[in-house]
Formats: sequence, C-alpha cells, structure tokens
Amino acid sequence: MIQTELCDLLGIEYPIIQGGMAWVSTAELAAAVSEAGGLGVIGSGAAPPDWLREQLHKAKELTNKPFGVNVMLLSPYLAEIMDILLEEKVAVVTTGAGNPGKYVPALREAGTKVIPVVSSVALAKRLTRSGVDAFIAEGMESGGHIGVLTTMALVPQVVDAVDLPVIAAGGIYDGRGLVAALALGAVGVQMGTRFMCAEECTIPQRVKDFVIRAKDRDTAVSGTSTGHPVRALRNRLTRKYDEMEKNGAPPEEIENLGVGSLRLAMVEGDIENGTVMAGQVSAMVNKVQPAREIILDIMNSAECVLGRLKNQVV
Repeated sequence: MIQTELCDLLGIEYPIIQGGMAWVSTAELAAAVSEAGGLGVIGSGAAPPDWLREQLHKAKELTNKPFGVNVMLLSPYLAEIMDILLEEKVAVVTTGAGNPGKYVPALREAGTKVIPVVSSVALAKRLTRSGVDAFIAEGMESGGHIGVLTTMALVPQVVDAVDLPVIAAGGIYDGRGLVAALALGAVGVQMGTRFMCAEECTIPQRVKDFVIRAKDRDTAVSGTSTGHPVRALRNRLTRKYDEMEKNGAPPEEIENLGVGSLRLAMVEGDIENGTVMAGQVSAMVNKVQPAREIILDIMNSAECVLGRLKNQVV
C-alpha cells in the first residue's frame, strides 16, 4: 500500500485530495471521497455563508472522517466564510486566488491544516512565511483558473524551493499520474476532473456526459487578456470569449461575460452557455463511477506501475 507523509498530515488512508470545485464539490462528493480514504473537499467558491454552513452540517452527517473546504480568497463573503470555518473546526482548508496569511494563525489555532494552491515558485516562497502546512502545486493542465507552468515543470521546482510537503495537481487521472507526482517529489495528488464523474457528484448528468465525450484537444483557455485565464471545455461560451479577445474587447467586458456562468453549467446543466471548468484529462474520463471505485482504481493502478518499474530498472 502506498502511504506518504500526506496521509499522516491529514489523517487519511490514501494520498489523494479531491479538488474543491465551486458548484461541483458539494457535501455529497466530499463525504464520499473521505469515506473512501481520500480527503474530500467542499468548494465554497463565491457561494453565500448559509450555503457553506448547510454543506458542512450535511458532510458531518455523511462521514466522521476528515474533510476540507476550499476557500476562494476573492469571495465577497470571505470574512463570514472564515468565521464559519473557525466555528465548525474544519479539518483542512485549501485556498486559491490570493494570500491566506492573515487567516492562518486563527485557523491553525482551531486545529485546521492550511494548504494553499500555488501556480508559481515565487508564490510558494512568499506563503511559506505565513505558517501554512503544505502546498498544492497546480499546473496549467487543470480545469478552472490556471497559471502558465505545466505540472511536470512546476512541481519539482516548488519541491526544491520550500521545506514543506507539496501535493501535485493538474493533469492527473490515474495511478500513473500518482506515481509520476511522487517521483517529482510530491507527497500526494489533488484531482478534480475525474471526480466530476463520480456517482456522488451532484452536477447534472448532461455535464458528466459532456466530460465523457471530450477528446484530447477539447479544452480551451479563455480570459488570458484579463490576467485571469480559465480552462474549460469548448462550447458556445468559449467561442464567444475567443471572439471578444480577438476583437480587443476591454478586460472588464470579458470578465463580465463569465459572471454566473459556472453555476449555469454545474447547477442548471447548460453546457453551451455555461463554463464547464474541466482539465485536459477530460478525454481520459470514460464513465461514471462511485468515488470509492475511483480511488481504489487509482491506488491499484499505482501499485501496478510501481511493480512494472521495479522490473524494468536493474
């Protein structure tokens, strides 16, 4: 069995974190992943505080194992979200879109592990001084907001730059990705896109089918001109983004195009006019499976890869 420092740090069985995807990672999915031995993560996104509190209570009813919450630091409800996390004593908080430094002391005092998502070495170095517990180094293969470095390039650089555990994210689908991440110096992986097609994921079936139908070049990066690039599956909305950027539309106009579009896709099921944030491994996802089956498949295939490599190396 593959167990790493991440398992000890988070109190989990397998070194797998489920990505905290806004409007996708609800209590049902997070609890199922935690029950299966990984770390489930609720995606708070820009959702209101009452929604998050409801999700936390639901997750606690579904599992007594550790789970986390992903916090988008640009949320208009950030202060209230942090208050709720402190009150509820959430086991793990992952963060994105900013510096969680001012919140770290209170979270750690409450017993919460704080793990920021980083897309550059500079950001990881800066956040090291804030007292966080680990980093998620996320390459641009991932769905959603992305940086400019690939996972293969980013992870070993972050590993070398900081004296904290590093979790690899972006472009990871199965045991081959897990073993590769460990070879790069990571202590585990975070995966989002594959868990979109978990049985317990509450997004509409038509969104899951859209992911399953995707081919290797079916994701697009939009919003580069605004400084906030996003990877999503190609559809009517991404084509509109492309057209606006080619025509030199102002950044604020491009940003406004995306307002509410993620919820439109992930809650209402509009796969043409909504933003279907998904990574480049979408083409590898070919069926809907229970979260437990996904995790066991990853771990079993990782063991097979390690056995094959052992036989190949003399």
